[in-house]
Amino acid sequence: MRRVEAVLFDWAGTLTPWANVDVAGFWALAAAYVVGRNPEKTAAALLAAERELSVRARERHSSATLAELFSLAGVPHTEQAAAAYLDAWTPHTLLDPLAPRLLTELRERGLRVGLLSNTTWPRERHEAIFARDGVLDLFDGAVYSSEIPWAKPHPEAFRCALRAVGDVPPENAVYVGDRLYEDVYGARVAGLRAILIPHSEVPEKELVAIEDTTPDAVIYRLDDLLAIIDGWNAPGVPVEGVS
Repeated sequence: MRRVEAVLFDWAGTLTPWANVDVAGFWALAAAYVVGRNPEKTAAALLAAERELSVRARERHSSATLAELFSLAGVPHTEQAAAAYLDAWTPHTLLDPLAPRLLTELRERGLRVGLLSNTTWPRERHEAIFARDGVLDLFDGAVYSSEIPWAKPHPEAFRCALRAVGDVPPENAVYVGDRLYEDVYGARVAGLRAILIPHSEVPEKELVAIEDTTPDAVIYRLDDLLAIIDGWNAPGVPVEGVS
């Protein structure tokens, strides 16, 4: 067993609690800022484009941006419309109350802390959320799929995240997420250990049937992670590689 040097996290449903939201309503708010278009048809087109890109990410493991989403919907990508959609998510972006202390304790143990998120949102929006919740400086690196060609579970997405936290070898890294396919399967294929935190109500249409989705550990609260990492890094556990 290689010593854990880095812990990488998923964002939505992992560091933030899962939320069942009215996404169609969020796009209706955005559509109100698109001049000269039927609001209902515009909102429906945006929602359909978001769903299409979500399917593309699951099936082709390719990423997308908000600009691509608007383009696919045939809707002008204006700052006001995008902001209306993103702002609607604000009440659902609050960090799990256990997260700040967990991230702090991981760093106090000398571990690098990173983030890998499938998202169409720009980095600036995510960083504003983390700054608001006081944890932005607790990440050694963060990778958002909106900035790279790949989406989880593509192995290259995980490799980008490992480079972002200092070129940590996959054998010395752990990924924590709430989805068996994108997070557990993806991490293990990329050579990382995977920890599942199964507290999200992932819609059935977003589930992917695949055989090898057995996590290395399962936790039910974020702060359960420390005992797992401490156990793997305990002095009596055989260690390979560099520290």
